[in-house]
Amino acid sequence: MDGQIIGLQDWFQTPRGRYMLDWERQQLDQVVADIFGFHAVQLGLPALDALAANRMPHRWYISDGSDLPAAGASTRSGPAHSNTGPADGQCAQPPARTIALASDFSALPFPANSLDLVVLPHTLELHGDPHATLREVERVLVPEGKVVICGINPVSLWGLRQRRAHLYRRLGFGALYLPKEGEFIGYWRLRDWLRLLSFEVESGRFGCYRPAVSDALWLERFQWMDKAGARWWPILGAVYFLVATKRVRGMRLLGPAWKTATSRAKAPVSVANRGHTPRQHE
Repeated sequence: MDGQIIGLQDWFQTPRGRYMLDWERQQLDQVVADIFGFHAVQLGLPALDALAANRMPHRWYISDGSDLPAAGASTRSGPAHSNTGPADGQCAQPPARTIALASDFSALPFPANSLDLVVLPHTLELHGDPHATLREVERVLVPEGKVVICGINPVSLWGLRQRRAHLYRRLGFGALYLPKEGEFIGYWRLRDWLRLLSFEVESGRFGCYRPAVSDALWLERFQWMDKAGARWWPILGAVYFLVATKRVRGMRLLGPAWKTATSRAKAPVSVANRGHTPRQHE
């Protein structure tokens, strides 16, 4: 499989694809577990269950149609939509995930200000119009809603090998190291896009510092580079992870209504003309 151009779904079955998914799954589980609300959506990439650790009551997976399974098929890596636990003596199995909706990511069928969390695992770099997708995410998010983005870093050893592979293919030989689909968006470039849409970036990090090798054994041998890279060349990781919050100018967050009522009840009230009896007219 490594000797030919492969698509995204097949690429994530390779050793380097599984290595990247494992790192992203760890980051997502840490972040989405502390994001609260009612409605969370993952756009694309069924190989990664981005909402597994999230506790919102309504969690949906949206597909653009390119990764739809065969009729009657379902994946086993999706978020739990049922509160029924396993029987005694049985191992807990992840419930099958059915695709909630197939839609163009740049025209989501949600009303404005209706979602609390949107996760984009490699969604922007694989969509034909990433600008429109990001604008649509801003539209459907509630004020102070969160967007979580994973993307391949073009300024990395993996990105360098991909550019070299493109050059070799023009000469008639060589194979791509990363998926053939999409255009990889740089980390700082994406931050500029988010800033233009009034998002505030809360955190960002890089990961996957091992060299651009294809063999699983060599990837394992370079495991020490994950710690060294995070310390010595932190912005050169093969993948980045970013969390941003939608800010609305002029919005004022109000506290609970009972606090306002209590404060008004305890406020002193001035009494005018205390002890004065009005004069009656004859």
